[in-house]
Amino acid sequence: MAIINRPPRQQPVRSRVPGLVAAFVIGALVAGGLVFWTTRPSSIEQMASEIRAQSALRDKTQIKALTELARTTRDRLVPVVEGLSRAMPVDGTAGPAVVTTADVENWRKEAAAAAEGFADPPSGETATNVARSTLASAARQLATTVETYAAARDLTGAARTTAMDLAVRQRADALFTWSVGGTALDAVNVDAGYGHQHVFLPTTPGDGALTPDTEPEGSHES
Repeated sequence: MAIINRPPRQQPVRSRVPGLVAAFVIGALVAGGLVFWTTRPSSIEQMASEIRAQSALRDKTQIKALTELARTTRDRLVPVVEGLSRAMPVDGTAGPAVVTTADVENWRKEAAAAAEGFADPPSGETATNVARSTLASAARQLATTVETYAAARDLTGAARTTAMDLAVRQRADALFTWSVGGTALDAVNVDAGYGHQHVFLPTTPGDGALTPDTEPEGSHES
């Protein structure tokens, strides 16, 4: 009797679909898990991210406090700067104003208090530290200017002229330094989202100091 070779019975396609779907899902889960485990931040990266966030928040707080200190210091120093300008006019078009010993002592007190306000500074971000240090240096320079002027008043002749010229240069350096610090303070305020903060001392063209930009106070335009 002849043997008839029958083709193997094929499994219906629909019966294989659940298996294929299950295999696909399992593969996707495995692949997704591998991607997650290989790309998820490490504990060190997470810690670094948290530290950066905390530093940014702390810096914003320091910028706000520094700006308030700068305004208070500026208001304290304005009478000193204006008094020195009357006593030692840069352009030489007007003679020195009458300055009493009480005036000089008051300038000394205000300038010393202004410099003392920057003592024991906190550590912040680099840009904030630069702004703070520059303003502090300017306050100290103005205090030194007052001391030089006070010493020059007790001199006569060429020695007095030399000392007065030194006091004029010191004042110009102090005002320039403050203008640099004020510019840096303005920049960190804009970066922190507080907007422009123009904390500058009064200057004259002869001082060579930087001047605030034309953006409105509090504006966020850079």
